[in-house]
Amino acid sequence: MLEFAGGRARLKVVLLLGSVLGLDSADKAALSAIADSLKDQFHLNNTEIGLLVAVTSLAGALCTLPVGTLVDRVSRKNVLLGAIALWTVAIVVSGFASSFLMLLLTRLFLGAVTAAAAPAVASLIGDFFPARARARVYGTVLSGELVGIGVGFFLSGEISTFAGWRWSLYLLGLPSVAIGVLIWRFLPEPARGGQGYIHRGQDELRSQTQSGAQDETPEEHRATATAGGDDDASARTHRRIREAGFRPRHEIVIHENPAAWSLWRTLRYLVRIPTYRLLVAASALGYFFFAGIRAFGMIFITSQYGLSRGLASPLVLILGVGAIVGVISGGRLSNWLLERGWLHSRVVVPGVALLLAALLTAPAIWTSSAVLGFALLTLGTAALAAANPPLDAARLDIIHARLWGRAESGRMALRGVLEGLAPILFGWVSGLFGDGGHGLQWTFSIMLIPVLAASSLAIPARRSYATDVATADASARAIREAEASE
Repeated sequence: MLEFAGGRARLKVVLLLGSVLGLDSADKAALSAIADSLKDQFHLNNTEIGLLVAVTSLAGALCTLPVGTLVDRVSRKNVLLGAIALWTVAIVVSGFASSFLMLLLTRLFLGAVTAAAAPAVASLIGDFFPARARARVYGTVLSGELVGIGVGFFLSGEISTFAGWRWSLYLLGLPSVAIGVLIWRFLPEPARGGQGYIHRGQDELRSQTQSGAQDETPEEHRATATAGGDDDASARTHRRIREAGFRPRHEIVIHENPAAWSLWRTLRYLVRIPTYRLLVAASALGYFFFAGIRAFGMIFITSQYGLSRGLASPLVLILGVGAIVGVISGGRLSNWLLERGWLHSRVVVPGVALLLAALLTAPAIWTSSAVLGFALLTLGTAALAAANPPLDAARLDIIHARLWGRAESGRMALRGVLEGLAPILFGWVSGLFGDGGHGLQWTFSIMLIPVLAASSLAIPARRSYATDVATADASARAIREAEASE
């Protein structure tokens, strides 16, 4: 395990950050697992179940932009600790809901406090790990989301069968307390800009005060690092981009430290980066489909394949294993190709993976065979998950380090809106075809169109990716020179 992660220090960070992402996904998966119980308790239909899932994502979309600004300016560790504490209170309170309205309000609050997770995690990954390693690391960290989904589905499904749906929510508060304690105890705040890089085989984590000058840029660190490995490979990649003739977009090269920029100015800058626009849209569309599947997956599986909920809950873990394999493989494949000169691997691999996800999932929706259906769904889920690590790493490549939190917030805002709309639209469309398994068949099939659209956005990003990486490098150099002259 230590060898796989790249050392004790890397393993600690990956496990802690993956656990943070797992909390939110476990909660959303738990709601899907107990959807039938909630329908019986509060006399709900599919659209109302979709609304319960949607408000969490929509609240997160609304709050993630200001939180991203906070992440770029204050301790990210403290932001995570505060969010986890509030999340624990909210999830336990949701178990006491006595009406649909009360449950809806607690879900709204949950979405607001979980908005801090993705921007903080993205910024920390950027400062803990060198550029070359980020896709692989992101793949492992994102597996925490998938483990959370599996735990949420399995534990909540099983607990609700013998103790009721309320206990499914109460017990989710226990791991959140443990994760909060571990982050407080073992996760330091790294210095911003790259000098907190964790090298392969490193045992100890460095805090911001232990890492040297805070204003050191990733380029400076790569130039002075002697550990080799990841840092040397990253430098080679940037050199290849320059040698291939890619030049920065001079009109958007930054010449001042953007940490103090307003949110509005930051967003206006980010949307001027072509690759950022394409990758954010592609990622959000992929999560749109995934959110709908997550919300109605248990209902679909039990009706389509004729399985009981008690049997379906452990079988869903198979899908989780496939997703974990996919998310790790996607990051590692894009890195492997990058090391061999495929400069655009971080945008081409996701595009191909999204296309495969649609092609593999389509027949799984219509077969009535549980064996064939789960096999195809597992492969499709693996392909869908494989797209995310290289997409996330590519976004860090094209953005200056002082904008990572807000750049991730921009993506999460769009993702949150689409994730919020997905359960509502899935529920509404399924109602048009009949509020049961047949309706979900047609709904899932129609909603594969956004996955195909995501693929068609990611692949063309290869035309702008290298230029935007060069622009981010040029911005870092320009800021360093401006600060040195002061």
